[in-house]
Amino acid sequence: METEKLYYQDAYLTTFTGTVQSCDPVIDAFRIALDRTAFYPEGGGQPADHGILRTPTGETVQVTDVHEKDGTVCHYCAAPIAPGTPITGEIDWPRRFDHMQQHSGEHIISGILCDLYHCDNVGFHLGADTVTIDYNAEITWEQALEAEQRANETVWADQPVSIAYPTPEELANLNYRSKKALTGQVRIVTFPDADCCACCGTHTARAGQVGIIKIISCQKFRDGVRIEILCGNRALQYLSAIHEQNRAVSQRLSAKPHETMAAVERLEQELAAAKRLIADLEKTAFAAIAAEQTDKGDVFLFHPPMKPDSVRRLTDAIAKTCNGLAAVFAGEDQTWSYALVHSNAEDITPLVKSLNQTLHGRGGGRNGFAQGSVKATKEEIELFFTTTKNQVERT
Repeated sequence: METEKLYYQDAYLTTFTGTVQSCDPVIDAFRIALDRTAFYPEGGGQPADHGILRTPTGETVQVTDVHEKDGTVCHYCAAPIAPGTPITGEIDWPRRFDHMQQHSGEHIISGILCDLYHCDNVGFHLGADTVTIDYNAEITWEQALEAEQRANETVWADQPVSIAYPTPEELANLNYRSKKALTGQVRIVTFPDADCCACCGTHTARAGQVGIIKIISCQKFRDGVRIEILCGNRALQYLSAIHEQNRAVSQRLSAKPHETMAAVERLEQELAAAKRLIADLEKTAFAAIAAEQTDKGDVFLFHPPMKPDSVRRLTDAIAKTCNGLAAVFAGEDQTWSYALVHSNAEDITPLVKSLNQTLHGRGGGRNGFAQGSVKATKEEIELFFTTTKNQVERT
């Protein structure tokens, strides 16, 4: 039996009555078919409606998914309802309206982009967080923002959205978008001055109810681009979160909200200068430490935490003066970065392998150099090198 689709008669219908036609158990749910429904089934990139079915006794059953097959709309529910039972259905309206805003906004931006850049919308997904749309043409960020401006002008114009079912003759003379060849009755959704498209989804009654359209990314994807958009309340929530974050950053930087970028650039310059100064100071300090190790042979040192690159530079400086193996461990507690450098580039592969196995380490190298990290106490590291030295001397 084909279900009467109330969501096509009125996309703003939130409650309705109907009768259960069948109820079948499926994996983790019950599949319930009604004679009529306002629940939109998943399709065309738009997710299904959620909500409840209420029986005359007051029992409520959650609708967690909806699908259509061969004209029958099936509601996937957490509990069964016997066939013949009259029900009242209640749509999760915030979810439905959110989907209407996102889908309508997609129509507007896609219609404008396809007209401006002679491309096709080849993919559409209305996700839980963002809407992604794929186009088969290269579109720059600047071009996307130009389309965004025009799309929002369409929203502000607030013209009514037209939904029609043209005859085959009318359809043949109509310039409309479609992702695939269509057969049977075709539903055409028109946003004046923006888009005319074959679509089975639910949409706002007027363009103004989309609220706002915001493009948040435009990246190369296959032979074209993938664009992410947010519409309506999603866009408001996103922009509000971005504003609050920028406001907090501006307070930390003692800059006005519209001057945070300039403040960050100043911080970057100060950081770069500080890094250069640190590098110069390290070079001086490392040279002094290395001078103290002149001709001492194998040298083993602990140092406070440093970045791995600094550990390498210190070890390399010592290796140039000690005339042996230079080993530096920088860290604290049981977390250490290490570097080993032999002044004569002798093979230290066996030593490094034993070091990693004994001290729960990872890392390696070649030509007398190795770098990595270990998870061990200072005493365990000292014991390893003392034992290793004694073994070498006995040999």
